[in-house]
Amino acid sequence: MGGLAHFIERAGIPTTQISLIRAHTEKIRPPRALAVPFELGRPLGAPNEPDFQRRVLRDCLSLLARPAGPVLEDFPDGPPGEAVADEPDGWACPVNFAAPVTQMSDADVLHQALQQEVTLLGPWYAQSKENRGGRTGFGISGRTPDEIVRFLADFAVAPETCESPLPDTPVIVAFKRMADDLRYYYTEAAIARPDGRGSDIEIATWLWGDTTLGALLVAVRDWAMESDDATTRELAMNAMVPTHQRHRTQHG
Repeated sequence: MGGLAHFIERAGIPTTQISLIRAHTEKIRPPRALAVPFELGRPLGAPNEPDFQRRVLRDCLSLLARPAGPVLEDFPDGPPGEAVADEPDGWACPVNFAAPVTQMSDADVLHQALQQEVTLLGPWYAQSKENRGGRTGFGISGRTPDEIVRFLADFAVAPETCESPLPDTPVIVAFKRMADDLRYYYTEAAIARPDGRGSDIEIATWLWGDTTLGALLVAVRDWAMESDDATTRELAMNAMVPTHQRHRTQHG
């Protein structure tokens, strides 16, 4: 978007944008940008927070008053919910899981643990989807939850030899799409209960800290950060684990 902004400005149209990765924006130097401290995929901070989202948009649009750039400013606040995440009586998942599997040495054990989590969350995911009129973020990979957990378990144990299950798609990209699908499945299930609304941080802390899926994704990120493949390292660096959960990884 930063590169496109330069072309649009040359046509005489002022531009502004939200930057989720400040380091990239510093290199591309778009005419105007607002750097936000939110996770990838959440440029406005958090869902169901209209007042906060309007603040982000107003700050971004206010940069259009600057006649020339590059202008790069920081949004001052973190996403809503960080303050309440530490409260003992905050959000709780509607399902109680067994302790997560943290050893990535047996694909069948991982598969069984993931399958149990998906099965327990299934009714809540269906309820959540119904609550939102059928809308869901799950489905980008085109694979079922059962197909995804099988692939993720196999990949976590043997990433170097695992083959891509998606046609014409590198295996690491297939992993990313299928992992994202399952994260949406877990997250949407976790917020299904009408009285169970939690903050982004609360739900992420549960997913990354209390589930086998979270443990698996952290382990794969640790492996990917040391890969010889540049694409794999790039995905690991920027898109596998949100910033506020990287304390769980070896490389931060």
